[in-house]
Amino acid sequence: MRLFSVLMTSWAFFIPSALHAQNCPALLENTRRLVLVTFGTMSSSTAALRLFERAHAGGAWRLLQPAEPAVLGVNGAAWGHGFHHLGGPGDAVKREGDKRTPAGIFAFGPPFGFAPSALPRYLQLKPDTVCVDDPTSSAYNTITSHHNVSQRVSVESMHAGPLYRRGLVVRYPTDTATRAGSCIFIHVWKSPTSGTAGCIALPEARVAALQTFARQPGAVLAVLPETAVEPLTQCLPPAAKKPMGDS
Repeated sequence: MRLFSVLMTSWAFFIPSALHAQNCPALLENTRRLVLVTFGTMSSSTAALRLFERAHAGGAWRLLQPAEPAVLGVNGAAWGHGFHHLGGPGDAVKREGDKRTPAGIFAFGPPFGFAPSALPRYLQLKPDTVCVDDPTSSAYNTITSHHNVSQRVSVESMHAGPLYRRGLVVRYPTDTATRAGSCIFIHVWKSPTSGTAGCIALPEARVAALQTFARQPGAVLAVLPETAVEPLTQCLPPAAKKPMGDS
């Protein structure tokens, strides 16, 4: 399997601008469910996560719950492969091993975890489940068994610690040619102040809720600095006023 990688507590309504839908990134044109993660600057390791839904493509977004805290890479964020055009001068560009979360707009892959689950497409992690983070390997940016790759290949064990006991694959489009980062997930956080190696992390209860929220085909994840959300208001809700916990 290749990686390219809720409770309703309040309602708010957001009307897209009159700009044409073709100005939106392709993933956003027809999606009806959106996980929007916003942050202040590319060096921010904390962010605000909000969930939105709309009745049809091009319709008004409505907020399903207030913003809640999330953590990003320990070194902040960097523009993911295919989204450099949204950045500003001097913004970081995602590279393997930089400990930054890729910014951009991505589809969700399957949910995963240690325990069995009835969720569709669910990937139950085994003791030998790894994600290959070695750009010299033909299996780069894939989840597989450790038995399927050479012992010399760098991998991330997905069953070695508690962070992956619940999670979601982010379909982040990178390969051995771009070496633009790998193994991007939403997973359980260590704490509200502990940055990740490049993933997005949340409390376990929120990860579980996202696994259910993202079940709808076409659910989309947008990870963006506030400055990049504003030019995309024809297809995204406006950015939060201030990401939670941002410094």
